[in-house]
Amino acid sequence: MKKYEVMYILKATLEDAAKQETIDSLNAIITNDGGVIENVDDWGLRDFAYEINGMTKGYYVVVTFNGTSEAVAEFERIARINENVIRTMMLCLEDVKM
Repeated sequence: MKKYEVMYILKATLEDAAKQETIDSLNAIITNDGGVIENVDDWGLRDFAYEINGMTKGYYVVVTFNGTSEAVAEFERIARINENVIRTMMLCLEDVKM
């Protein structure tokens, strides 16, 4: 398993319960495939640098985890389908040289 970090943006108009349900379902994709979530960093509501699909704000979440490439592929697939997710960005931290 490799170490990954994913940042995703949820719609700002989501109710707290729907927002938490979406976060839990996305985290479950990682853990259901044997991955281990190390940290969930809730950045909260932030303004966009530019408008995305008519929206100017979004709810940011950053998750650091150890997982398989299959879990990453499934996460990206589900995030693309989920109407509450605006954008995602996945990084493999083991490939990053500091």
